[in-house]
Amino acid sequence: MSTSSVSLPGGTWTLGDLTVTRFGYGAMQLAGPGVMGPPADREGALAVLREAVRLGVTHIDTADAYGPHVTNELIREALHPYVDPLHIVTKVGAIRDADGGWPPARRPEDVRRAVEDNLERLGLDTLDVVNLRLGDARGPVPGSLAEPFATLVDLRRQGLVRHLGVSNATPEQVAEARAIAPVVCVQNMYNLAHRQDDELIDELAEAGIAYVPFFPLGGFTPLQASALTAVAARLDATPMSVALAWLLRRSPNILLIPGTSSVTHLRENIAGAGLTLSDDDLAELDKIGR
Repeated sequence: MSTSSVSLPGGTWTLGDLTVTRFGYGAMQLAGPGVMGPPADREGALAVLREAVRLGVTHIDTADAYGPHVTNELIREALHPYVDPLHIVTKVGAIRDADGGWPPARRPEDVRRAVEDNLERLGLDTLDVVNLRLGDARGPVPGSLAEPFATLVDLRRQGLVRHLGVSNATPEQVAEARAIAPVVCVQNMYNLAHRQDDELIDELAEAGIAYVPFFPLGGFTPLQASALTAVAARLDATPMSVALAWLLRRSPNILLIPGTSSVTHLRENIAGAGLTLSDDDLAELDKIGR
């Protein structure tokens, strides 16, 4: 499957030796409710993946824990054999239990098994980027990542992984990972209302490391939501469009991975991220979360 010549908002960024569009696609929502089981509309899920690539997206984010296995199997069915310049970024470090929880799985044998599962389900010999997922469902948890990250480094030496990243990490864990091996991306919760990583984003930008926010429109108080809604109304846009456009403007190293199971919403997200924000708009939005 070839990509189109559509110019996506934000341009591109380089992950190590891989060039990706700053506007990417997160596949988590393609699984069933609670990110468990198959999608209600399998053909619709496949169509979203194919449309993302057709529109020029070259960065797809996934994890074998989504489903589990569901999103990786969908990606393979929709897009394999993968054609340059498409790159798939995945995560290890958590599995799913029967209750839909996300228990950690970071022992060396767990990490190796997860990498092997991702390779098999995606139909790849080498994974482009693997993020080590840390913390828990409530957010980052302090503690050393040395053992599981060293396992990923060993798998990289074996040629099973090309580049490394961390997810749901504290700034101290990011620094620890960088001291062990090169890191090409950090994936944490961040949006207009939750800006605890502002300093980290700027530090990573200076080092040429990507920052990939998840939950771009989550956790707003009514007052914050009112401010965002007011800017969106003034621009005749949706709050999601404004939030995505703000993230692209926030720093050049921010990569977007908004997820959706709808082709229509995918197109709306791409168009919305290209929204032009004035200096007045930015000043008003910057007050949110401060």
